[in-house]
Amino acid sequence: MNQAIIHLESIEKSYYMGKQAIPVLKGITLDILKNEYVALMGPSGSGKSTLMNILGCLDSPTAGKYILNGQDVSEMEDDELATVRNQEIGFVFQQFNLLPRLTAAENVALPLVYAGITKKLRTEMALEVLDKVGLADRSHHRPNEMSGGQCQRVAIARALVNSPSLILADEPTGNLDSKTSIEIMDIFGKIQTSGNTVVLVTHEEDIANHAHRVVRLRDGVIETDKRNLHPTTIMAH
Repeated sequence: MNQAIIHLESIEKSYYMGKQAIPVLKGITLDILKNEYVALMGPSGSGKSTLMNILGCLDSPTAGKYILNGQDVSEMEDDELATVRNQEIGFVFQQFNLLPRLTAAENVALPLVYAGITKKLRTEMALEVLDKVGLADRSHHRPNEMSGGQCQRVAIARALVNSPSLILADEPTGNLDSKTSIEIMDIFGKIQTSGNTVVLVTHEEDIANHAHRVVRLRDGVIETDKRNLHPTTIMAH
């Protein structure tokens, strides 16, 4: 049986304003299997960003259980969560979040610094993933010397560099034009084909269409959870 890499059971999340609890997630139960390609969608205020933060171990649920790759992370302390984040999850954000003074290769190698890997090996690993995203020739460029699409490729390479079990992408094409968006989605498709699990948060239908499964949230609950029978595939050039 295919193993669930993400198992959410009755996940609730409330924020407090004074003494009043504002529920944002109201009992989310969801399994995402290894090597699935899932898009999370929903209007503003649906809870998708909160859910993304919980999936990424950036926030903890108020109630419920979250098992990530066999570990119960719902009860973990912040420092334990940080370790899980560094080992299990590769993040890709809309804003790229690259350090401006570092080259592409140095940005990609950052997660490996925390993992205590030697400089020589870090550089080799960084160059290898930059090659995977088609940026081997840009390894010495800084973010201000690259286009938005190239910066997002660097960010994707950084997310892949320590071989995480899960890639979480939050509006990864939000700052890109449509041609570049298609190129970036092509990379996510290849990442999934090569065995990674990809979870994508987006509000754009055409971006969600690349995923094999679309989970829609509304008012803190899952409204629909459907297989995408005809995901957009990008023909090899």
